[in-house]
Amino acid sequence: MVTRQYSTSFSIGSLLLDSQSREAIYGIYGFVRFADEIVDTFHGYDKVKLLRKFREDTWESIEEGISLNPILNSFQAVAREYKIKKEYIESFFKSMETDLHKTAYTRENYDIYIDGSAEVVGLMCLQVFCR
Repeated sequence: MVTRQYSTSFSIGSLLLDSQSREAIYGIYGFVRFADEIVDTFHGYDKVKLLRKFREDTWESIEEGISLNPILNSFQAVAREYKIKKEYIESFFKSMETDLHKTAYTRENYDIYIDGSAEVVGLMCLQVFCR
């Protein structure tokens, strides 16, 4: 539902995948979309606190193998089944934290941001595609 709601092109493209891969990619997309929503749209709320809580809940769900949050429950299942590297998840969160503080980027900061916000998401998906 999240993928279809937030990204028509991504949702349509995912239909080309087998059902197992598609469900896993939906889990990854929901996870990164939720974090991005915290950073980009939860105005008037303590975004730093919300993102920190989401990060803590993410690690707890992966460790426990369950979450009452359906987005995290889906992601933790994918992370565990496809052995998504912890470094990818941490890099993603660091990038989201950077996005909380609007600053002028140096080339080095920009590269770190792109790595965490785009490259590692692709690498997570690659874990699924390569099983």
